[in-house]
Amino acid sequence: MTATAALRLDLDGLRTMPAQVWGGIRLVPLVRDEPLPGLRLHRELYADGVGVVDVGDHTAYTSYIPHGFVADWGAQPAAAYGTQLRGGRGAPQPVEAMPLHVHRRMARRVAKRRLRFLPLHLALEGYLALHFGGPAIAWEEWSLQALRRGLSPRVEEAYIGAEVSGLADALRVFEIHPGQCGVVLHTADAVAAAFAVPHPDDYRALHTTLVQDLYGDLIHHYALLGAPVQDFVPRLDAGRIGSTADLRAALAVQRREWADFHSGTMAAGLLAPEYTARTVHRAGDFTLRRFLPAFRPRTENHIGEAITAPDGRIAYLKTFRLSEAQIRRGHILSHLAAHDWHIPSAAAALALTPDDLATRIRASGFAHLLRHH
Repeated sequence: MTATAALRLDLDGLRTMPAQVWGGIRLVPLVRDEPLPGLRLHRELYADGVGVVDVGDHTAYTSYIPHGFVADWGAQPAAAYGTQLRGGRGAPQPVEAMPLHVHRRMARRVAKRRLRFLPLHLALEGYLALHFGGPAIAWEEWSLQALRRGLSPRVEEAYIGAEVSGLADALRVFEIHPGQCGVVLHTADAVAAAFAVPHPDDYRALHTTLVQDLYGDLIHHYALLGAPVQDFVPRLDAGRIGSTADLRAALAVQRREWADFHSGTMAAGLLAPEYTARTVHRAGDFTLRRFLPAFRPRTENHIGEAITAPDGRIAYLKTFRLSEAQIRRGHILSHLAAHDWHIPSAAAALALTPDDLATRIRASGFAHLLRHH
């Protein structure tokens, strides 16, 4: 399916709980009062960790794939187990020796009521495929390679969560709340990722997969170089508390203020923007989409994937924060495509000269698209 639509990340049905802090890592729990019915998620394990996905047209996507998610709608929950990269006798297996697993698509129906998809890779495929065909018109500035092959190949780098300083320890020691169905991860108080699932049991089974997910270089550097962040401690006015009911009311006010502060300030760069979403698969009444931002430089930009329920609520969510260089690449490609890849027109829209835009195209790693002159 290729339908596109506007999407806002409305966390309706998910409440934020007080954050937990470990060094420069802050985890904000997301709790559901009631599990979202009709959908369950569990993990499909890939024991060796490197996968190749055949995406058609003699094109393949190669990446580190520690696990896939399986969505069951209207089915009983399945067990999920941990996975590690191991060689013989438990020794770590070198990356160069990992066998390749070939999958047919990023999202594939594996049974009548079961869908297998690769977490985050679905979103990254959408970013890598951004205007993948390259120039559709043979303007004089474009090279023959650009006209014949488009943007192939596209390569982006990311860090596994185990390389994000403090994340593994934070996931190990942090408390999982009753009813917790997700989390918003911050490094150095910058939003790194959001993760949500339909059922608390799903979250407990998939909590540790956050350390095996992918994170951008910005998040890696923030976690490595950032100082420990401040813990937000509620401050109650003891003079106004004379009973248990007063204490409960004061705590309720603190929880509301924390939720407003998180959604309106800390996570505003993730939750406030409007995204362009593309439908990938419909599973019963649920819809799997991947989404892209508007690619505005010098602001937060996230890509991701979501499963929405029939009433529009988010059942599953996973996001990836782009680096400034990745945002610039998306910004340039979007403007070029919007102006039919005509450099003078795209340059005028950006208030640049054609030479300046050509310089930015080369600086963004797309020098092969242009003729040398």
